[in-house]
Formats: sequence, C-alpha cells, structure tokens
Amino acid sequence: MAQDNDKHADKPSEPDPLQDGPSGPPRVPDRRAGNRASRYLRTDDTPLNLAGRVLRSRWRALSDKFNRDFMRRTLRIGVSARIFHPEPGALGLRSKNLQYLEESIAQWVMSRDVLVFMVPTVNTNGLLHPSNITMRHYARHLDGLVLQGGADVSPMTYSETPTRPEWSGDRARDVYELELLHEFVDAGKPVLGICRGCQLINVAFGGTLHQDVATDVPGAQPHVHDLYDAHRHAIVFPQGSSLRKMFPRHERAVVNSIHHQAVKDLGRDIHVEAMSEPDGIVEAIRYQRAPFVMGLQWHPEFHRAKGGDLLDCTPVLDEFLRAARETRL
Repeated sequence: MAQDNDKHADKPSEPDPLQDGPSGPPRVPDRRAGNRASRYLRTDDTPLNLAGRVLRSRWRALSDKFNRDFMRRTLRIGVSARIFHPEPGALGLRSKNLQYLEESIAQWVMSRDVLVFMVPTVNTNGLLHPSNITMRHYARHLDGLVLQGGADVSPMTYSETPTRPEWSGDRARDVYELELLHEFVDAGKPVLGICRGCQLINVAFGGTLHQDVATDVPGAQPHVHDLYDAHRHAIVFPQGSSLRKMFPRHERAVVNSIHHQAVKDLGRDIHVEAMSEPDGIVEAIRYQRAPFVMGLQWHPEFHRAKGGDLLDCTPVLDEFLRAARETRL
C-alpha cells in the first residue's frame, strides 16, 4: 500500500485548463469546438443573411445621422450689399468704396435663428486683387438671398433716361444685384426683395418702374415722407395672391411707405401680390417660374412683430426660409 501511494505521489497531476500555465494567462474553453455556431446566432443563419442584416443596420444608422444633420444645419442666407461710392474731395472712409448692410435687415432675418452673410461685389478682372470667385459660388453655397433696400434703380437699367438728375440711381449696384439675383434663381434658391429689391426683381424680368410716383401718378397718395419709416398706408391683397393665403385674416393691412419709385409695367411671369389702397400702386410682386422669388415694396424689418397696427411680416420670412430649407442641396 505504501508503494502504491508513493507511485501516485510521484505521478504529475493533470493541468487545470483554468489556471495560469507556463505560456500565459488562463485559457478559456473553446465553446466552438465541434464546429458548433455561437449560441447567440440563429440556428438557420447563413453568412449571406447575417451580412444583409449588418448592412441594413449600418444604412439605418447613416440615414438617421444624415436626417438629423440635414434638419439641424443652420440655414445660411445671403444679403446683397448696399454700396457707398466715394465722395469727391473726401478723405478717409468717405474716399473709399464701401459695401455694407443695414443692421435692421440682418437682425430681422436672424430672428429665425439663421446665419446671415453679406455678399460683396466680385471682381475677376481686378488689377490689384483679382479673384476666381463669382456670384455663382455664392448662389451654390448659400441657401437663399435677400435683396435689401437702398438707392434708386437706375432708369438706364430698364432702357429709359432719367427724367431728373437726382433720379439717375445706382447703375453699378444694379449690375451687381442683377447678376446675383439671376444666379440664385438659376440655382433654384429663394429670393426675397425689400423695397429697391422688389423693384429690381421686376426690372430683372423685363419690367419698368415709375421713376417718381408723385410725378407719374398725380392722383397717388404720398409714398415717401419726411417721417421716413414712420410713414404708412394701407394695402390690399388681390384674389389668388400667396400673400392673401399667408394673411387669411387680413383683407386690408397697414405697412410703412418709404419709396418714391414703384413698379410700373410688370415683367415676364410677374404677378401682383399686394396693392396700396386707394391708389392701386403695386406694393408686392412674385415671380411665378421659381419656387420663391418675391418682392415687398415696404420694409418688413421695420415692422415690430405683433406690435402696433403694422402688419407682422414674419409669415413671409418663414415662407422664404421654408423654401430655402426645401431647395438646398
């Protein structure tokens, strides 16, 4: 018996598979022994079925991320520049070409949590600072365009001669904004014209303007006054106009009036959206061959939202921004 015990004592014991061995950490039993599939896999699964489910899952994740990013990306709206031309004999800034935007128009657009970018003029043939950037690049990368107010549209732009020297307008700005407008229209992006911008949209499609309402339409009420943006008058929306649909509770509204020029002959595919009351001067237009190209003769950025008796124009801004989101790439 003692000998048998000695034999058992001298015999090396079997290695424990879960204990540390000379070659490294504990070994885990191979559960796939015998070519058995992992327990979480379906018994009737094939590599092709599994690959299909993986691809569908990845596609859903990418699609959800794209949708979130697409809907959340902040809109980028361009605003055309006002231009200050150098004054003869002036020094400093007044001796330079300046391009700027009015604070109120930028803040009105930004009130809907969008980014605003002023679009400067471009000069591909400049001697000092030539650039390959064109208006088409701005139309491609921005989601919409606002044409802000300012100097008169030059009668030369619609093939007329100024009847008075002070009504000669800003031909240089006309050329710049017309190119900008057409590039955005060609790109399918929405455009909203304010005051001068409304007149420019009409001219861009072959229309003309009253160089001076008081002169051309003697019976018209005053459309410009020393009160500037405090001056106002009533407007009405004709049947079928999109503005009438935006303001279903307003058969008649009150807007500010800061213009001595106005739409005369309508351009191609231009429809009247609003008229002043009682003289019938065109106060808003829309180009019919684009998703959204609208001009307002008044300044909605000067209307305090839901304040006073002036028309709250945020529905127009919202419609413009909806078009920008729907037509962007």
